Amino acid sequence: MMQSRTHTCNELRLSDVGASVKLVGWMENVREVGSSLAFVVLRDFYGTTQLVLEDEALLKTVKGLNKESTISVTGTVRERASKNPKQATGDIEVVPDGIEVLGRCRYNELPFEINRSREADESARLKYRYLDLRNPAVKSNILLRCRVVSALRQAMTDLGFLEITTPILTVSSPEGARDYLVPARKHPGRFYALPQAPQQFKQLLMIAGFDRYFQIAPCFRDEDARGDRSPGEFYQLDMEMAFATQEDVFSVCEQVLPPVFAGFGKYHTASPAPFRRISYTDALEIYGTDKPDLRIDLTATDVTDAVRGCGFAPFEDAMVKAVPVSGCSLTRKQIEKLLADVEVQTGTKAYWVKTDDSGAFAGGVAKFLQERRDAVNGVLDLQPGTLVVFTAGRPEAARKAAGAAIKIFGAACPGHMDREKYEFCWIVDFPMYEIGEESGQLEFCHNPFSMPKGGLETLLAAERGEIDPLTILADQYDLVCNGVELSSGAVRNHDPEIMVKAFEMVRLGEEDVKARFPAMYNAFCYGAPPHAGIAPGVDRMVMLLAGEDSIREIIPFPMNKNAQDVMMNAPGEVTQAQLDELHIAVVAPEG
Repeated sequence: MMQSRTHTCNELRLSDVGASVKLVGWMENVREVGSSLAFVVLRDFYGTTQLVLEDEALLKTVKGLNKESTISVTGTVRERASKNPKQATGDIEVVPDGIEVLGRCRYNELPFEINRSREADESARLKYRYLDLRNPAVKSNILLRCRVVSALRQAMTDLGFLEITTPILTVSSPEGARDYLVPARKHPGRFYALPQAPQQFKQLLMIAGFDRYFQIAPCFRDEDARGDRSPGEFYQLDMEMAFATQEDVFSVCEQVLPPVFAGFGKYHTASPAPFRRISYTDALEIYGTDKPDLRIDLTATDVTDAVRGCGFAPFEDAMVKAVPVSGCSLTRKQIEKLLADVEVQTGTKAYWVKTDDSGAFAGGVAKFLQERRDAVNGVLDLQPGTLVVFTAGRPEAARKAAGAAIKIFGAACPGHMDREKYEFCWIVDFPMYEIGEESGQLEFCHNPFSMPKGGLETLLAAERGEIDPLTILADQYDLVCNGVELSSGAVRNHDPEIMVKAFEMVRLGEEDVKARFPAMYNAFCYGAPPHAGIAPGVDRMVMLLAGEDSIREIIPFPMNKNAQDVMMNAPGEVTQAQLDELHIAVVAPEG
C-alpha cells in the first residue's frame, strides 16, 4: 500500500474488479454525458484510470473544478463495458463514492494542453516547465535519465570505482571556456569559480592514492547553447584511473557503455568491444570531421591531382575532395537542394556529377571533367549510376564541406545509413600543438595536461629543431557515437619536468605553470602515478538514447538558448545591500 492511496493510476486490472480502492492524482479530462453521468480521466505519475461518476453530488463537485486540479477518490473497481486496449487500465473503471479536492487549479485556461505540450512554443514550455513535465511523453525522458544514471553508477561500482564528490566552489582556471564567478564575501575583491570540470581534483585524487574514481559530476561553463549543448551546467560521467594507460580507459568504457545503450536506447544494438579506432588525421581526411557517424558508409577521397587543370575555376589552386554515392536515384532538383544545404552548413559550395550507364559523367560540372574521367575513376573506381559530390577550397574548408556532404547525402540516399544502432568509435592521436589563428604562434591544440607521445624526448627533439613541433602527438582521445562527441579524455602529463617543457613550447615557463596550476604542480612533485581518464557527457548520452535532437528535452529544468531560466527569472537582480556586502559595484557598459 502506498501513502494516501491503495493503488496507482496504472495498477488496477480485471483481477481487482469489486475491490474498494483509493486513488489520487490530477484530473486530466472530464466528459459529461447528459446531466447525471460523466467520465473523468485521473492521472498520476504512473498512468491513468477512468472514473465513472453516476452520483449527482460527486458530479457537482467535479463540475466546480478546473482540469489539472488534484483530487483523492475512493470507490469500487468494475469491468468496463467498452474497453480501451491503448490504456494499461483500459479493462476497468472506478465508480467513486467519495471525492476530496486536494489542490485546486485556479486557472480556467492552461498555457497549453498537457498531453500536447511538445507542440507548444518552447518559451511557454520552459516558463511552465512543471506543467510540461506532467506530459507523460516529456516525463519519460527524465525517467530514462534516472535509469541511465543508476545503471552507470552500478556499472562503475561493479568495476571497483569509488564515487567521490569534488568541490563546487573552487578557483578560476583556464580550461577553454568562460567561468561562472562567485564573489567571496570574506575576501573582498576575490572570487570563487564554479568548476568547468573536476579535472584538477580528480587528478589530485590519483596522487592522493585513490586508485579508481568516478562521479556523476556537475560542470559549469558560461558558453552559448547548441542543439547538443546546454548553457550553464551539464553533467558528465567523470572517471580517472591511477597506474593506467589509454587501453585501461578504453576497456572500462567498452564494458560500461554498450549495455547501457543497448538496454535503454531507442535502438537496441550498440557497438561491441573493441570500438573502432581512427586517427584524428584520418578522421578529417576520410570523414571530413573528427566526429564521424559510422552508421553512414560514405567516405571522402582527395582527387586534387586527378582534376587539376580541368578548367573549372573553383578546382584550381584548391584541395578537392570527392564523396561517391553509389546507387543514387535523386533527381537533379533534389541534388541541388542537398548541395545548398551543404553550403548553408559550411559556407562552402559543393558540386556534382553522375555516372551514366556507360560510365560517362553527366550533369553538374560534367563538361569540365569528361577529359579527367579516367583519372578520377582511377582514384574512385566508380560504378554506373554513382553520384559524386565534390567540395573544394582551402584544406580545412574542403574537408568540412565533404563531412557535411557525407552526413546530408548519407541520410537522404537509401542504403547508405543504418539508423537503427549506436555506432561508437575512438578518435586517437590528436596533435599536441597547432598554430593559433589569432596569434600565428604555436599553441596547445586541445588539452595542455595531456602526455605528449614519446614524453620528454619528443619535446627535447622539437626544441633542438630535429622534428617539427606540429608533428608531436598527444595521448589524447575522443569518444564519438553516431556523430556526436560524448567525451574527451587523455593520459595525463604527470611529470613536472615534462609538464614544464610542454608549456615552454608555447612560451610559458616554470613560474607560469606554478602560478596557473599551483596545486597540480606541487602535487606532481610528491610522486605522482601515471594516470588517465575520461568524462562522457550524461546529457548527450541520454539525448542519443531518447532519440532527441535537442538536449533541453532530457534536462528536468533547462535554460533557454540565452542562458535564462524563464521559470525562475534567472539571472535576476539583487539588492544594493547584497552588492555592498560583497564589495561589488555594478557599472553599466558605455554606449
